[in-house]
Amino acid sequence: MGEPGLTPTISPRSFSEDQEAARALVLESLTALGVDVEQEKIEPLDEDDDRPAAALAVLGRAGSGKTRLLAALVKELTEAGVEPVSSDWEGRKKRGRRTFAVLAPTNKAASVLRNLGVPATTIHRIVYSPVYSPEYERIAQWLAGEADRPKLEEIDDALLDRAEAAYKSHGSIPGALAAMGLRGSDFIKGWTRRDDNLDIALVDESSMLDDKQFEDLKALFRLIVLFGDPAQLAPVGQSGAMIFDKLPAPRVITLSRIHRQAADNPILDLAHSLSDPELDFDQFERRVEAAAAQDPRVILAERADPDLMARSPMLVWRNATRIRLISAFRTVHDAPEFELIPGEPLICDGVELPLKHRRKRIDLEARGLVKGAQCVYLGAGRKPGFARVHVVGAEDPKVNVAAIIQIERPGEEEPFIPTAATMGAAFLHGAAATIHKAQGSQWPSVQVFAPDLFAAWRAGRTEAGLPLWKRLAYVAITRAEENLVWVTRNRMARPKIALGVADLEAEPSVLTLTAPEAES
Repeated sequence: MGEPGLTPTISPRSFSEDQEAARALVLESLTALGVDVEQEKIEPLDEDDDRPAAALAVLGRAGSGKTRLLAALVKELTEAGVEPVSSDWEGRKKRGRRTFAVLAPTNKAASVLRNLGVPATTIHRIVYSPVYSPEYERIAQWLAGEADRPKLEEIDDALLDRAEAAYKSHGSIPGALAAMGLRGSDFIKGWTRRDDNLDIALVDESSMLDDKQFEDLKALFRLIVLFGDPAQLAPVGQSGAMIFDKLPAPRVITLSRIHRQAADNPILDLAHSLSDPELDFDQFERRVEAAAAQDPRVILAERADPDLMARSPMLVWRNATRIRLISAFRTVHDAPEFELIPGEPLICDGVELPLKHRRKRIDLEARGLVKGAQCVYLGAGRKPGFARVHVVGAEDPKVNVAAIIQIERPGEEEPFIPTAATMGAAFLHGAAATIHKAQGSQWPSVQVFAPDLFAAWRAGRTEAGLPLWKRLAYVAITRAEENLVWVTRNRMARPKIALGVADLEAEPSVLTLTAPEAES
């Protein structure tokens, strides 16, 4: 049996020829490290092995089966006895144990994998391990199969049954404890930096990795398997180069086949049409129009939809366009000039705390408040300078946090700041986002602002030898899981739904996080 939460139906027997070739390359590298998953022969880890980390890459465009292959490898590793390691909780450490971790550069990218049943975490979070309170450590050990069912005076059997059912469903210790009505601060006393090296890393969305992140991974792991899309945008400051571009050819394999479920998808058809070197912007837009006429999953719109922008950002190229659309969004919702309305979307822009408050920074980031996290404003916090926010995709989504919220306005150098703590989590408005910032995220429905892509085409810029507008268009439209809305005019529709928070799931508890005072 596989781990709870893993998809049990993916079998290597159903792989295409190119997927099987990629799988063979990965298994060969694993066997060289003493992990033979096919024969289920696992050699103990040599703690004294100081060989440099090995890396290989499995590349392919959207729909080529990268995620399917990654999920199958996770299942094979688990069934062979290799232990999954995440940032949730770790059991007893055994000398010589073999481990693997599934990683992504951002919390949103990791949540996409978790929604598919793959136990993923962020690269940042794997560096730290949570320290549990003793009574909840006993529950965690029981759920993980390392101890008998605990008998606790303050926790009855019904709550333990609820935790057990939740763990069997999604394989998350914090998620199981949250199902009992607990908050993260109830069972996590703090965070400690990992003091042991790890074994095998499966890294999704590796086109987003920068040099520093890759060096951090090589310092922690013995084998790094990168899964990436070479048609996406390279990290800012990398001059158009991606980490896997530096690997030797024998360590890189490309999936070229587009699978049936992808071939039936008009959104991915449009994405793959961008590989035609003769295609210009006008021709591509005609293809979008033709797809919209034939399939309801592609929508041609003359106006931006503010109802959709409330939960998934309009994707743009230029920062000035982003600011104009945010201003228009707030205008059509009659938002006060210097206040936020509950329900307005936010994007976390990082945590601003000095190094002496490293533990508090770790706490905030561990709760999901990392750069790029999607949030929704719930209202003013319990203290001046605090805000209540819903962190989209977090297991404990409701957070009361010291916040610096900046709302940029067209033509003004300085943003207005409705909430200004001395230090804490920084936020920008989330009704629109640049395509670069959206990379790694997905939403059921996505709006793409076509006038910005037209401007990128007219600018004639290239990145790593490819027209920039094509890379932007490819990344933008592949953020859509179900529906693509191609917005052709610089106009905003009137909202049909008032901003609010009724659509957010009710959670059993509210997590409170406080930032220290500046002088402490």
